[in-house]
Amino acid sequence: MKVASFLENIIFNSDKPALSLLQDTEFSKEIRIVFKKGQLMEDHQAPFAIIVQVIQGSIDFGLANEVTQLNAGDLVSLKPHEVHNLTAKVDSIVRLSLSKSDSVKRVKQVVE
Repeated sequence: MKVASFLENIIFNSDKPALSLLQDTEFSKEIRIVFKKGQLMEDHQAPFAIIVQVIQGSIDFGLANEVTQLNAGDLVSLKPHEVHNLTAKVDSIVRLSLSKSDSVKRVKQVVE
């Protein structure tokens, strides 16, 4: 068993969201994305289904020309290739669950 915390050892970047791979299991990759207020991930898409959960804070989640405010505890799932974006309304911590076949490098390129 491997234990990881989304709420410990948090480091914010001043200019872009900070990513940390917390778990790499046989079936998924669990990533923590830490946003300062106003930071964003511009339009992007994933080649596999994903799950996004707000652990702490609040984000505007854009999908199909609609923006939905997601707050701590909210969870969304997306099918492959759905274009979406995230903007932090306040300092926020987000969990991103990727397919084992997906790449952490791909996600890092979105925030660069």
